[in-house]
Amino acid sequence: MNVSQLLQSKKEAVITIDAEDTISSAAHKMSANRIAALVVTRDGAPIGIISEKDIVNALAEDGPQAGRRVISTVPATGLEGIGPEATLKQAMSLMTYSRRRHLMVTEGTRLVGILSLGDIVKNLLSELEMEKAVLQDIYRAAH
Repeated sequence: MNVSQLLQSKKEAVITIDAEDTISSAAHKMSANRIAALVVTRDGAPIGIISEKDIVNALAEDGPQAGRRVISTVPATGLEGIGPEATLKQAMSLMTYSRRRHLMVTEGTRLVGILSLGDIVKNLLSELEMEKAVLQDIYRAAH
């Protein structure tokens, strides 16, 4: 399976936030949508990802005033995206080595989706369940 196929199965809208919004706005948007990361945009184009981890780091650095900081002042994470034709193994490798739980999926400068480590794990568990069912059917048919 590739990234594009997994995104099609998600069928969720990508929630974005403008780079000039505040960290507090990002936190409220994440909470309201029960998500852990937002794609950051500037003039409608994706420029990165802000995650819960980024917000925690800003709070540790600035304390309660961090909420008033503009997102563009937070050290950028997730600048590197992945293409929709990439395999899930490639996505997992990129997430593992860059120590990120979210990847932007882009075609050129166009945002296609966002992929989380949880999306990949859910897909792998589904595939394992299917393989288990097939093997059980084969075993039952043989006996």
